[in-house]
Amino acid sequence: MKYAIIRNGGHEYKVTEGETLEVELVEAVGKVVTFSEVLLVVDGENVQVGTPTVAGMTVTATLVDTVKGDKIQVFKYKSKSRYRKLRGHRQQYSRVMIESIGAGAKEKPAAKPAAGKPAASAKSRSTSSGKKPAVKRTPKAAAK
Repeated sequence: MKYAIIRNGGHEYKVTEGETLEVELVEAVGKVVTFSEVLLVVDGENVQVGTPTVAGMTVTATLVDTVKGDKIQVFKYKSKSRYRKLRGHRQQYSRVMIESIGAGAKEKPAAKPAAGKPAASAKSRSTSSGKKPAVKRTPKAAAK
């Protein structure tokens, strides 16, 4: 059986292909989501453990739905002062279906700057604005 441990939104999930699970809220419904923080991959006897993540491994999923979790009530109370506050909260989750576990495409290279204008140097930027450079203030010495 092939499964993986992924990290998303501060939580870790054990996922298998074809499984549906609820994760922290992500983009719109119908899109493909790629989880790149894969901590462990097990495929039969072959086990890959990440340090902290498995290099080049991704988990691909499709967004199925956006749902709300159970309602929780937050009640603040202080005795003898008539202070009471009642608040409710429902966390939103995304329901995703795991499509595949495997090596993904390499990460995209960093975007190159536009070829239209050359980058201005720091000296030309400070003189072009006509303002004096900011003065760094230090706290006064404590009175003795």
